[in-house]
Amino acid sequence: MKICVFGAGAIGGLIAGRLARVPGVTVSLVARGKQLDAIRRNGLSVQNGTSVQTASIQVTDDPAALGPQDYVFVTLKAQQFTPALGSICALLGPHTVVIPPTTTIPYWYFHGLGWPFEGRRVEALDPGNRQWDAIDPARVLGCVFRVAAENPAPGVVRQNGSYAKLPLGEPDGSISARALRLSSVMTQAGFDSPVVPDIRGWLWHKMISSLCWNPLAVLTHATWGALAAQPLVNALARRMMDEADAVASALGGAVPISIEERMAAPMSAPNHKMSMLQDLERARPLEYEPIIDSLRAMSSIVGMKTPTIDDVYALLELRANAAVDA
Repeated sequence: MKICVFGAGAIGGLIAGRLARVPGVTVSLVARGKQLDAIRRNGLSVQNGTSVQTASIQVTDDPAALGPQDYVFVTLKAQQFTPALGSICALLGPHTVVIPPTTTIPYWYFHGLGWPFEGRRVEALDPGNRQWDAIDPARVLGCVFRVAAENPAPGVVRQNGSYAKLPLGEPDGSISARALRLSSVMTQAGFDSPVVPDIRGWLWHKMISSLCWNPLAVLTHATWGALAAQPLVNALARRMMDEADAVASALGGAVPISIEERMAAPMSAPNHKMSMLQDLERARPLEYEPIIDSLRAMSSIVGMKTPTIDDVYALLELRANAAVDA
């Protein structure tokens, strides 16, 4: 099996590093800049607690050199996906399966959903249908990256906590051979990666978690556990989740985990810094616009309001602009 991970950040590096240990899997990684140079020179170091393993992985900044793959994980930021479409397509053969980013609601959301939304394309999610036209939704397999990880140095990824759940699912809810095949490999790599019939609910779960905790982390500079432990912040996050959950349920994506369980999740990695806070501290662009734009596009379809979320994101926008001007 040939698997390419397109994007060598925290999640992409963790997936590639673990898959490289699975017999019979040929893993490649598309990276650039300091990440590319470090992995070429020293391999990819994967840290988990006191364990450190280094994987020797084929890494390149030229996807065309890798040839067609069986599976392609796209682990880029949401705003990086469209500009990279040409390079991603260089990895596609007739039967290549693509796992696109799921930080936001993906372009393929309404593919396979059925009446009354079947096949609907949303301009705000995919301007000009560029993603849909480049990567046919029939190729798509959904995967939700429910793992806390960071990229503390070039060529190094660190998993925070032991929580590593990456459910897979077909857009039409079927339990396909291609999904089961990838699930088996991911399980061998040490991920909890079952095939689920309700991948949209898991997509919403991931996006809502990011939607709620990331802006609060940026505004406070607090860790995930500290945010959840502060009663008023905890209550604010709950209100945000309630608003987003209502939109998800109206669009066929009821979140399969209760809010109580989700509010307990930060204790699995209490010292973890949310990805947006990591980006702020490293002077990287904040990935908030694709997330809030995605929610607004979906809520407008069903005519629902999200006032608490809107208030928090107004503050986040001011913080992000201040960081750019600094």
